[in-house]
Amino acid sequence: MNMKKCDVCGNAYDKAFTVTMGGETHTFDCFECAIHALAPQCSHCGCRIIGHGIEHDGAFFCCAHCAEHAGVVGAADRV
Repeated sequence: MNMKKCDVCGNAYDKAFTVTMGGETHTFDCFECAIHALAPQCSHCGCRIIGHGIEHDGAFFCCAHCAEHAGVVGAADRV
């Protein structure tokens, strides 16, 4: 049985999966660990962005509300 080790928590798991992002391959035992390692953080509130989010001048925001609090004018959530 092939037990790959999670890059985040170190758990060896027979159902681990890999994600290749930016030319680097990572191994995870669950989506929670993958999100923790790979999802960008909101520049305002710090939460992990797992949806579309908003990008402005190289900064990422989880929603228009956070973008506006950071000074982005005219931010709108995607519909």
